Amino acid sequence: MLARQRQALILDRVREVGAVRVAELARELEVSDMTVRRDLEVLHERGLLEKVHGGATALSGLALFEPGFVAKSALQQAEKAAIAAAAAELVEPGMAVAISAGTTTHVLAARVAEIPGVTVVTNSMRVADVLYMTGRRDQTVILTGGMRTPSEALVGPFAVSQLRTIHVDLVFMGVHGMDAKAGFTCPNLLEAETDVALMDAGRRLVVVADHTKWGVIGIASIGRLDQADVLISDAGLDPEAQAVCRDAVRELALVEVDGPAPVELRAALAGDRAAGGQGGARRAR
Repeated sequence: MLARQRQALILDRVREVGAVRVAELARELEVSDMTVRRDLEVLHERGLLEKVHGGATALSGLALFEPGFVAKSALQQAEKAAIAAAAAELVEPGMAVAISAGTTTHVLAARVAEIPGVTVVTNSMRVADVLYMTGRRDQTVILTGGMRTPSEALVGPFAVSQLRTIHVDLVFMGVHGMDAKAGFTCPNLLEAETDVALMDAGRRLVVVADHTKWGVIGIASIGRLDQADVLISDAGLDPEAQAVCRDAVRELALVEVDGPAPVELRAALAGDRAAGGQGGARRAR
């Protein structure tokens, strides 16, 4: 197979699934890892894909760019795990929570699945599957209907109408991007409308987003930074971004990879509960 043919096949695969791994391509194309790496380098230099450690992803940074769930799951895994662990500390037995679609929230769902007596509302098929597979009989899982997106979210008018009848203690929101001016954003217009309805269903909003989301702007804004009661990110967040977020959100929590949840996050949440959970008042539109 000629190099140009290999590169065309690689590019088609990246566009189809969002991300590829060197080892998998080498097996499929029956060439060496080095040959695949050279092909990826050529495609990267031509601006057709983005090289990452161990493989490549479709080009990001476009307002409508939305990689598939599997592709996104391979990115920032350690950061997502640490963020999810910190976010799970917010959830107490007997709470009603909403969890949006996304790969960080998917990791969070596995943590929430360990907490007894929780009711979870979600528009994510993946999140619902995680909770269902645990087999807990003391949990209730409510999955909205709707149209399916590349990120495995159920969106659209049906999902919105369902969410407008629901009231929960906490909303955990994963986002496509966050920016000082654009706020929290989404690459899908129907998903954006659904996310807004999900945010409005909760007394408090907790946004979970790793440091790579800063500066990424999707086509639709779903909320201002100051609408988040808590933003949980990781210590890789740029210092200037940290300053912006500290001024905007009620509580910014930065987790260390493989480290414990920040003490200030636990203290802030305890204070909110003692005050009767009034944080949601900041989200007035």
